[in-house]
Amino acid sequence: MSKNSHSTILVSFLVVPLFFSGMFADISLCKEKAPPPVTLEFWSVFDDSDIYAPLIASFQQQYPYITVNYRKKNIASYEQELLDALASGRGPDIFSVNNFWMPRYFEKLTPVPDNLIALSRFLEVFPDVARQDFVLNEKIYALPLSIDTLALFYNKDLLNSAGVALLPKTWEEFNAATEKLTQKDEQGEISQAGAALGASRNINRSTDILALLMIQSGSQMVSLDKTEATFADSINLNGENFRPGSRALSFYSNFASPSKKVYSWNSRQHYSLDAFSQGEVAMMISYSYQIPVLRAKAPHLDFGVAALPQISQKGATVSYANYWGQAVSKGSQNSAAAWQFIAWLAQPENSIQYLQATQKPASRRDLIDQQNDPELSVFAKQVLTARSWWQTDSAVIEKIFADMIDRALSSPSLTDEIVKDAEVRVTELMRNK
Repeated sequence: MSKNSHSTILVSFLVVPLFFSGMFADISLCKEKAPPPVTLEFWSVFDDSDIYAPLIASFQQQYPYITVNYRKKNIASYEQELLDALASGRGPDIFSVNNFWMPRYFEKLTPVPDNLIALSRFLEVFPDVARQDFVLNEKIYALPLSIDTLALFYNKDLLNSAGVALLPKTWEEFNAATEKLTQKDEQGEISQAGAALGASRNINRSTDILALLMIQSGSQMVSLDKTEATFADSINLNGENFRPGSRALSFYSNFASPSKKVYSWNSRQHYSLDAFSQGEVAMMISYSYQIPVLRAKAPHLDFGVAALPQISQKGATVSYANYWGQAVSKGSQNSAAAWQFIAWLAQPENSIQYLQATQKPASRRDLIDQQNDPELSVFAKQVLTARSWWQTDSAVIEKIFADMIDRALSSPSLTDEIVKDAEVRVTELMRNK
């Protein structure tokens, strides 16, 4: 996405209050005492070094005794490299951790010192999902510089050609639009997909979408004490007893079921991002980080982004977050300085600089309304209603959810049993960790 083609966050530092003023102290790092030199190793993914270089330079002007060495890692090997380094005692002081990794990482982290960031202030600054993911036993273990959410991507030309004048705000409207947008050839094969949903392996973040639908439908994904999965359980809503997990799985898999009106996808379709970039699918659900990917793949593709459809316009809005936070290793010998740097990065003026450079949605409440890019603002506003859930091992759970989708497609009458089997597998995973 061209930075010149979109407006960015334009905020005067006189207008935006220093939301962390009075919250960040220098702990024992008072510059007047001329503390000894400190060198911090910082590992992350996706962000190039030129993103952090000016920020680090500004930080080191204020704290000349702290040197920060930033290293961008390959996402494919990042976690294994990180775990190996932490286990050997040569890991970084600061590293990025995905929100769904946190159940496996809390014991590897040093929480924020109480006299640096107060929990009450953290809750004022960041949305509820940040507490859900990064706070344990009233201790803060990571700070997010950005929070991404699932949203609706749509091909403007295909919607216009099909006479879809209004973007779907509910899943019922989404179904209706999908039926209008899907085209089949004489052999009944899909020539234009209305929506990229229903399958697992060829849909970007299919398991996130399924989890979102479960949560929107009313599933409590795990028990309150985080000892077992509960997404197969029955609930009572408005006098109706039903299984929201099963209902969500059926709804999702219907898009890949030839007997359903919304049939618009199957395992033979191109990968959803490729199909969308090639104009073969009208709608898909994905994250903001795919915007520059799509711009690079198809510079002339006329697409837009809209808020995620909901079960109903009358109920509570629910979105789904997948994002990264900056944390400090328990093995760091310089944890106070490391947290000083992360806290400095999270201040408004520095967050603005980071968001402008990366073109990512904001994580701070006070910056969400300031993010006036027409596409990024969609994702940023959904941060306030974002949810996630406790995943003991996100990589294994992703496979369990993909298997659940595949089984539902082959045995749609066994949805309750399929969801229950997945719940048992996740519970076993939780209890064996």
